[in-house]
Amino acid sequence: MMQDSAENVALGALTWLATDQALFEVFLGSTGASVDDVKERAADPQFLAGVLEFILMDDDWVVACCDTLNLSYENLGLARQALPGGDLPNWT
Repeated sequence: MMQDSAENVALGALTWLATDQALFEVFLGSTGASVDDVKERAADPQFLAGVLEFILMDDDWVVACCDTLNLSYENLGLARQALPGGDLPNWT
């Protein structure tokens, strides 16, 4: 996946995340980001990588996000790999 496509996937994932108030609050709490930070950094590939990393922490979130966005389940991981820092080895 190319970075442009990965950014589009991540933006969709961010939109999905923002529509779930409870989960969005968990995201804000775990990242330390504010709503203003999200608005300001929504086009930042590094921030978008963090959004995908957050969603990828839970299989249920991946399924819900991908089902909503009509993506195959592996697309979030592929998008994460195409964004900054995604080429690092995954030891889990």
